[in-house]
Amino acid sequence: MKHSLPSPMTNRLIDRFPHQERKAFLADCETIDLVFGEVITEHGSRILYVHFPLDSFVSQIANLSDREQLEVAMVGSEGMLGTPLIMGVDESPWLALVQGAGPALRMPAVVFGRHLVQSPALQTLLKRYLYVVMHQLSGLAACTHYHQVEARLARWLLMTQDRAHSDQMHLTHELLAMMLGVRRAGITLAAMALQARRLISYHRGAITIVDRAGLIEVSCGCYLADRSLYRRVITEGGTA
Repeated sequence: MKHSLPSPMTNRLIDRFPHQERKAFLADCETIDLVFGEVITEHGSRILYVHFPLDSFVSQIANLSDREQLEVAMVGSEGMLGTPLIMGVDESPWLALVQGAGPALRMPAVVFGRHLVQSPALQTLLKRYLYVVMHQLSGLAACTHYHQVEARLARWLLMTQDRAHSDQMHLTHELLAMMLGVRRAGITLAAMALQARRLISYHRGAITIVDRAGLIEVSCGCYLADRSLYRRVITEGGTA
């Protein structure tokens, strides 16, 4: 669904585009509503559009089988969907599922390719973003293998809070188990532990983050490391 008026929200990645490139880029975007549960791309499907979430967020999920799924990335107003296009590949390696409904900017893949060719500055910035994504993917693999479920759940809730722009979210144990690649019982125990510490409030799928600072303390260091990397490479434009 298209909006008749542009959203007042912004995308932090687009905000880093050079002024002239940003102006031309936005002129070729349309503002759409992403609907909760909507599949933007299927695993292995052709990427027809790039998306830049504004007040929405999307999970990118690796599918090993119908029963074996794992979230490998979460994209909100800090990033974009369609990163393979930066490398000249138009196939999606993941399922992209809307977890937070709201507006996003959308551009046809063909038009996006033209902007990349015409703007070396845009290429440079998006390659830097691609580096951030690659770094986060490798970090997630290590995090999933080595870190405890409680710390990983805290990290995931913080990531969701950042992108949902809200302390409250509705998440079932089944969804959390799929996102983190663990058994439902493990999520139940981890959520109970966080609630016992008065870091979150959890009732019938409704989660409220009560103590963000405390949640950061019990989360694995990957959360702050990811934020630091994005700030250095994208916001400040320094080296990794």
